[in-house]
Amino acid sequence: MATLDSLKQALRQKARATASSPKQLLSDTQYSAGFDILVRGSGWITYQDFIIPQLSQLLAPLFNSRINISVLEIGPGPKSLLGYLPSRLRRKVKRYTAFEPNGLFATRLEEWLCSTSETESPLACLESPSNIHRIPFVLEDNIGSGTGTATGNDDEKYDIILFCHSMYGMEPKHTFIERALEMLVERPQGGMVVVFHRDGVLHLGDLVCHRTASFPTGVVRVANNDEVLDCFAPFIAGFVMQDVDKAIRVEWRKVCRALGRREEAHPDHLLFSSPNVMAAFTQHATTLQELTAQVPLVKGDKMVKNREARLHRPASIIRPTEIRHVQQCVRWALEHGVGLTVVGGGHSGHCLWPNVVSVDMGAFDQVHILTAGEDGGDSGSDSDFDSGSGSLVVAEGGCKTGDIVRKTMAAGVTVPLGARPSVGAGLWLQGGIGHLARLHGLACDAIVGAVVVSVDSSQVLCVGRVPSQHRPVGAVRPENEHNLLWAMKGAGTNFGIVVSVTFKAYAAPTYLTRNWVVPLSDNLEARLRLSDFDKLVARKLPRNCSADAYLYWDAGQLHLGVTMFESSTTRLNFATPKPTPVGAIWGPEDDFKAVDGVGLFETEMYLSGMHGGHGSGKTSSFKRCLFLKGIGEANVADRLVAAVETRPSPLCYLHLLQGGGAVRDVVANATAFGCRDWDFACVITGVWPRDQDGTEAARSAVWWVYNVAGDLLSLSSGAYGADLGPDPRDAALAAKAFGPNRPHLARLKHSLDPRNVLAYTCPLPKAPVEQKLIILVTGESCAGKDYCADAWVSVFIRYTHKRLTVRAVSISDAIKREYAAATGADLSRLLWNRAYKEQHRPALTTFFQEQVRQRPRLPEEYFLNVVYGAVDVDVLLITGMRDEAPVAAFSHLLPDSRLLEVHVQASEQTRRVRRGCHGGDDDGNDNKDSNNSRSNLMALGYRPSLIFDNDTTGDEAAKRFAEHYLLPFFHKDLQRLANMVRLVPDFPRPGIGFHHVLGISQQPGGLGLCTSLLQTHFTSDWAKVDAVACCEAGGFVYASALASRVDVPLVLIREAGKLPPPTVSVIKPPSHVSSLVSKDSKEKRIEMERDVVPRGASVVVVDDVLSTGETLCAVLQLLDEAGIGAEDVSIMVVAEFPVHRGRELLRQRGFGRINIQSLLVFGGA
Repeated sequence: MATLDSLKQALRQKARATASSPKQLLSDTQYSAGFDILVRGSGWITYQDFIIPQLSQLLAPLFNSRINISVLEIGPGPKSLLGYLPSRLRRKVKRYTAFEPNGLFATRLEEWLCSTSETESPLACLESPSNIHRIPFVLEDNIGSGTGTATGNDDEKYDIILFCHSMYGMEPKHTFIERALEMLVERPQGGMVVVFHRDGVLHLGDLVCHRTASFPTGVVRVANNDEVLDCFAPFIAGFVMQDVDKAIRVEWRKVCRALGRREEAHPDHLLFSSPNVMAAFTQHATTLQELTAQVPLVKGDKMVKNREARLHRPASIIRPTEIRHVQQCVRWALEHGVGLTVVGGGHSGHCLWPNVVSVDMGAFDQVHILTAGEDGGDSGSDSDFDSGSGSLVVAEGGCKTGDIVRKTMAAGVTVPLGARPSVGAGLWLQGGIGHLARLHGLACDAIVGAVVVSVDSSQVLCVGRVPSQHRPVGAVRPENEHNLLWAMKGAGTNFGIVVSVTFKAYAAPTYLTRNWVVPLSDNLEARLRLSDFDKLVARKLPRNCSADAYLYWDAGQLHLGVTMFESSTTRLNFATPKPTPVGAIWGPEDDFKAVDGVGLFETEMYLSGMHGGHGSGKTSSFKRCLFLKGIGEANVADRLVAAVETRPSPLCYLHLLQGGGAVRDVVANATAFGCRDWDFACVITGVWPRDQDGTEAARSAVWWVYNVAGDLLSLSSGAYGADLGPDPRDAALAAKAFGPNRPHLARLKHSLDPRNVLAYTCPLPKAPVEQKLIILVTGESCAGKDYCADAWVSVFIRYTHKRLTVRAVSISDAIKREYAAATGADLSRLLWNRAYKEQHRPALTTFFQEQVRQRPRLPEEYFLNVVYGAVDVDVLLITGMRDEAPVAAFSHLLPDSRLLEVHVQASEQTRRVRRGCHGGDDDGNDNKDSNNSRSNLMALGYRPSLIFDNDTTGDEAAKRFAEHYLLPFFHKDLQRLANMVRLVPDFPRPGIGFHHVLGISQQPGGLGLCTSLLQTHFTSDWAKVDAVACCEAGGFVYASALASRVDVPLVLIREAGKLPPPTVSVIKPPSHVSSLVSKDSKEKRIEMERDVVPRGASVVVVDDVLSTGETLCAVLQLLDEAGIGAEDVSIMVVAEFPVHRGRELLRQRGFGRINIQSLLVFGGA
């Protein structure tokens, strides 16, 4: 899709070649007509989805810190952008000035700002009339010119200066921004200059941005008729011909139609890409010289590998040669409130960013190899020094993978790094998928220590195992060392500037590589071949082997290329390599080679075996990577084949790198790299000739990559964060980049980079201040779910002792939007008009079911989108849930948050009365009506956390329910209890953070507090409980104290042989902790005394933790053997660890109807 800028260049070129009369500036009427075309319809989406939200987010802190705000708006057009800000912000604006040279716009702006008897002014709290200057904003003062002042009185200062609709005609642009900076209010408060520019590129010299953002997906849709194009083309070109020239009009129409894209949904319109950027500046924008006077700069132009990054113009590129230079960069950034980017290997598209200072670590390029005993003794808290060859490798932050492999190979060792020699630290810190990954894990798994410059304090930090001779003088160990090392292993670019990384090393292998290329006749054969490769080849390979596949188009035909890599530390028989599963299916390989780790880099098929070779700098590429399972399954294989068929360039391809093995051995929360359960990393690679950089060919390839990624996302088990950055198109991928670790990483980001110095890395959500409470409000249609949710919101706001942010949202809005887009239904009426929603209910339900069939992870996607859209909220109430047992289904996705389900029920008569009375309460739930709402509850097949009978009128009952059952989750005693749980690093094995829940009982008052909370939080009636049951050893501690407190008998469950007969017994698998301590943990038999509890008695099972659920499953099976059915059992635990999906296991084993309560919720082990 052509951009508006490329359209402008084409129109001007055509004018030079065709027109006979001189150019003339647009009249106010002509400009107004073109502008209206630009911003109507799809053009307004840029304002709605980018400009207005960015402005609101950017200005809110400044507005909130001041009583009065003064604004100067430059080129506002017919309406001020301020009018679209939230009311609480607009009411702070007390003085408003604008420069609008278009007379028509100026008049409309004045009218818009005036209040009438029927409407209030958008800026209703102005202390004086708005001052609209009908002249351009220029650099020179022309006070007293008689036409208003161009820059106003020298004494006039503003809190906010806005350049609203691009900076066309202002050259050089940086001088206009510098002039605006001079007009800001003085420090210490300071002000802000904000620029929105439509070309997508701003060249602003050495000005340093406070914050930037981009919107590359903006489009403008223009009616494809002569009259509209005759208005639109001159507006884009910026002029008309002095004499009416029919020839140029005709030619300009042809240009628009040649470059505009047509879509089936809008056949009578032309589409153009309209990327937009935002740049915000404070008075600190001109302070770059303070930094460059202290630290060295890059000499000449800095060439980086990534094509995207090459298009960006940073404010400056610093090249520190000493650690103190890196510290000075951080101190300067902190003092002036700006961000930094870091250049390692230069493969990241955001290593250089417009008007941001980049720190090039290239001078830190040394590799050091230490054999066992050379590390100067114990040098850190990480003792994982017993694997591989016993050697350590210290690689500085500017090293490339090729440098490390060459030097380590010479010493007979290696590190499992990536597959390209030119990649740098950014890859190792965010994953690092290479050909040794199945044998030794990812590159980040080999990290045992690091030296990092903190972006919070500028201190030099040593984390983990850093050999003493490589610890900088003055370096300190941070209090949160364990967390920082954990974050470095998979998300390290977000948390500091890495000076060096310490890897554990392994014996260097030799590799045997073999290649097969299989032409594919049609899609059916492609699917069959992929299935064979997945099931008959990849799954049968030993760990020292990996197989990569390439799906690409060449010579007019689809091909499947396969490279198999076999590594060995003993000499392979190169002359007669042993048969492989691939050879058994497709015959002998086309070629095979024996290479070392250095030679391995040149064996990648795409370098020489595809399209004549992608090496030697002949092409540019853009990549995004998703993790897939079952690539041979029809739904996955079909999408992979379809992706290659829709390629915009013959050079685009899909690269499938095999995972599993040691990658999957690491539990998801052992490192920040949480995406572990995958068979292949699918690298979607858009490629074009390098001489077409910046052209439509390059843009089309990038769009293709994002489209394919979006299509595969719902089938994936995660996304690779190493490629992702601040581009908003990466947001959906970033939401799946770290698996269950994303919330924990968000909190660490808030702690370790509170000023967001590293703002241009893989995006993380903003962290809530404390643990989030997520309440899933479920129930039948018209039971009053939204009505109750709103009532509960008011209770949290009114009654909590601290100021909580609370929000209620509907998850069903997302599917309604997709349904409206697909069918043409009226979205507004779907969201708010009950009768209209009821009319569409059957079709909407069918549509949703079909979407879930095609995208099985769609419910998870919707759920996470809703949660991540409310990261600033302490209590989130979600209505519209369609999922069965949603707490069991979704809690592992947010292991640091507490999920509750409140099921709202009402009688059929009540719901019939309400139908049509309350708006906004339809979630498309298709539960059938019944005279007895409790029978519907039984039909659920599981037990919600809480149940609310909503048969009364008004909201008093709902509010009392919230006070009794919901508010206690914010009681200070629960936080006291949580604070008693000590986090023990590296226990029971390195890399595990262990929450010592039993330790509560060893603290003064701990056992009494815990027992009291177990008693008061129990949602049933203790008077109806016949016994408390527990299994040794953790359950004994809390259950015995609780049983004594509530005065009911205690039922002991022990290992077989420890209780006198007669007993009943069952087999119990090892607990989660036992399995961590030893992989050889075996099943045990547990037992209880027969008839100690009468059949049919009511029993509460108490345990210290709910983790995998295996122990509780065994206890429930034992009770069932003793005649105590699941319907008579409740479970209470002190702490729950949702990441291990214990609730889901209980449900799968037939115990879904048991009420499970936990006092505390923790992420991790």
